[in-house]
Amino acid sequence: MSKSNTEATAMKLEQSALDQLLVQARTHSVWSDRPVAVELLHELYELMKWGPTSANCSPARIVFVSSAVAKEKLLPCMAPGNVDKTRAAPVTAVIAMDMEFYERLPQLYPQADARSWFAGKPQAIAATAMRNSSLQGGYFILAARALGLDCGPMSGFDEDRLNAAFFADGKLRANFVCNLGYGDAAKLHRRNPRLAFDQACRIE
Repeated sequence: MSKSNTEATAMKLEQSALDQLLVQARTHSVWSDRPVAVELLHELYELMKWGPTSANCSPARIVFVSSAVAKEKLLPCMAPGNVDKTRAAPVTAVIAMDMEFYERLPQLYPQADARSWFAGKPQAIAATAMRNSSLQGGYFILAARALGLDCGPMSGFDEDRLNAAFFADGKLRANFVCNLGYGDAAKLHRRNPRLAFDQACRIE
């Protein structure tokens, strides 16, 4: 008897998959010159978009910076320590948030008048856009790793300058930046520790 879809999706992943996604995955700073296919960027988005957001609001918007012209626009926005690694990465994704995401809610969450929850409410808009685009940024990294890409997420950039360079109309705002490609594992530093369960969690 075949397993139901629910049972199939509830199965624990093999350790090799967990290693690729999280346990052994690393933040890369040194990149090979192997290109990232445009088709793979499409596949990445098609995978990450299924991650949950509140009221399916999906505020993340992504600019894949890959051309020399676009890279030269991006590089002056980066903190000094992030310039060379960004220049070398085949693709740099700017993960942004749509500050008018609620205009898409009639399409994305048609079962309720969710647009009215946000329209004209700047605090709710800002909090929801940041929280959910950050969630989607996490899905982005996991999706990229699942597809065999390495990631180098960064928050070291001049936010105002980057927004002016790529989102001049003010409708989008940068959340973080993530280099993509195929990293050089030989150039990785020793991995830093993480907090133990008892340091970070409690069960009540």
